[in-house]
Amino acid sequence: MTDAIFMRLRHGLGEEAVTRDRDGRPRATPDSTEGVALVCGLAHEQRWRVRIEGQATWMPPDAPADLALSTRGLGRVLHVAPADLVATVEAGLPLAVLQRQLTARGAWLAIDPPGQPERSIGSIVATGTAGPLRHGFGPVRDHLLGGTVVTGDGRVIRAGGSVVKNVAGYDLTKLQVGGFGAFGVLTQVHLRLRARPAVRTTLLARGGRDLLTHQARTFMERDLLASAMELFSPAAASEPEWVLALELVGTEGGVAAEVERATRHSEVPLAPLAAEPAAAFWQGTARALGSGTSTIRLGVFPDGLDEMIDLLAERLDSTLVAAGPGRGLLRWSGELSVEALRAIRGIAAAREVPLTLERAPWPLRQAAGHFGAYREGVGRLVAKLRNSFDPDPTFAVALEGGGDE
Repeated sequence: MTDAIFMRLRHGLGEEAVTRDRDGRPRATPDSTEGVALVCGLAHEQRWRVRIEGQATWMPPDAPADLALSTRGLGRVLHVAPADLVATVEAGLPLAVLQRQLTARGAWLAIDPPGQPERSIGSIVATGTAGPLRHGFGPVRDHLLGGTVVTGDGRVIRAGGSVVKNVAGYDLTKLQVGGFGAFGVLTQVHLRLRARPAVRTTLLARGGRDLLTHQARTFMERDLLASAMELFSPAAASEPEWVLALELVGTEGGVAAEVERATRHSEVPLAPLAAEPAAAFWQGTARALGSGTSTIRLGVFPDGLDEMIDLLAERLDSTLVAAGPGRGLLRWSGELSVEALRAIRGIAAAREVPLTLERAPWPLRQAAGHFGAYREGVGRLVAKLRNSFDPDPTFAVALEGGGDE
């Protein structure tokens, strides 16, 4: 980057918003959607490769690029309407900060992704990472009403709205969920909130994995109204045995009734946790699933959960594993090679099980891609979408692998 272009960025964003890293590469930290658009437009004009960086607590900021675009300047809560249960926030806002502000207003965002609580909202949406609460409240896309996206050539697209009944343009926002930044930089999101529950109760069952997966199926057959039902390996739960964890939220009477039902239909002892140990348990498991250098997730039918965990144990290991028996999502974290990932992905594909590389160092992401090869015809559709949102392209993202896209 020439000094003239560097100064042009500084003039547009402010001196403190444009710096150079230790290798001399520029880093832009705009504090507005318009600032992001300026950076992307200039990058497109100059044919730079841009690496999007959030809080750096989930995806390593290591993709080779001419310019780093940080969302840390986009960290504000713009609007909260507790009565309407909606909020508008900037994408660089850490989830933990948002939850604290919502608590003070009697509201709650029912999302608990793996990793550190400092993860940004933009990171959660871009990677599509939902935690145990997806069992009762659905995946990340179910919590989005709309948002603002800046394309690779600097256009600003505003989709959806800030009220629950407004769904116009919603699909454009949904495209960003799990897109890993390939379709634009998310700068603002409109979120669907929930009233903060009066009671949150956690129950733990400990024992052999097969017994606990059987128990989970029993709970599902009985339509237990749990907000979370997650199976954790011993290391993930910091326990000597596998753990099936339930969380029940709602009114005092409603939660008490579900606890009684769970106890009555359980073949293994259910141990309740007090509020502070329960919070520590869920936070600890979330951190554990982000402690490996790489993380993969598989969309498994509930009946095939045991088989896929066995496959992971055989081909990789079963040290850090979490699984949602009700929703069928399986997450693994640890050390992962390109060869091992391709082998697992091939076996999973033969069984109609999608595998996403959710988190990994750039060399692995570049070689294998977040999704691997698409089915026939899908790749062309994705390429057209990318060209619409990121011509050339500008953003350093490896969706399919096999080289730097």
